[in-house]
Amino acid sequence: MPARQRSGWPFPLSIALLLLMFCAAIGAQSVENPAYQPWRSARDRQDLAFLHSASTKAEAAAQGNASPGLLYSAALARSFEAEVALELGKKAEAAGAAESGIALARRLVEASPKVAEHHRILGTLCGQIIPANLMSAFKYGKCAREEIESALSLDPKSAWAYLGRGVGNYYLPEAFGGGIDIAIKDFRQASSLKPTLADAWLWLGIALRKKGDSSSAKRAMQKAMELAPERVWIRKQFDKT
Repeated sequence: MPARQRSGWPFPLSIALLLLMFCAAIGAQSVENPAYQPWRSARDRQDLAFLHSASTKAEAAAQGNASPGLLYSAALARSFEAEVALELGKKAEAAGAAESGIALARRLVEASPKVAEHHRILGTLCGQIIPANLMSAFKYGKCAREEIESALSLDPKSAWAYLGRGVGNYYLPEAFGGGIDIAIKDFRQASSLKPTLADAWLWLGIALRKKGDSSSAKRAMQKAMELAPERVWIRKQFDKT
């Protein structure tokens, strides 16, 4: 057998597999990657126990000198966990998940500072901790704003980045540069860039409701329900409007 085939794989096939693994690692660093469907489904069901277990395992895998793919997965899992904890009114659990995620996302940004999605997930996590602990608005508001702006400078057409900035602005007091009007503008931009992004329509509806425009809020939430019929929180928000 030729030396290059002793491993059991022909040399060209070995190279192809390595390239495939590399591409998969890059592709995994997206919230919409199919690999994260179980987490998205748990988020839709508001299954906090599942998400806590998944994020704990993902964070354990990302300890030490972890790859950007592992760090991103762990940070994303913590973000989903914090999101559902906030939806369920469990602020202490939301703050704990967000703080863990922020530590992971900071390592991620340090390792790969030119990737927009890495800044986006860090900014989102910093934004998520604010409603869990309003006293942290000064500390984490700056992080949320700067990281999302970094993401948008790297990828000006990222609907997820506009969504993250909108959520941050929704919770961030006007005194710190946030507010409902700014948030609505971000949510409209996100839904324009990606009309199938249910979260953009949901948050647009929530912001419009807070502004007092119930009819427009209902239309936006109806669109969100059509796009994500399994999402429990969308139904709850629609029923409240």
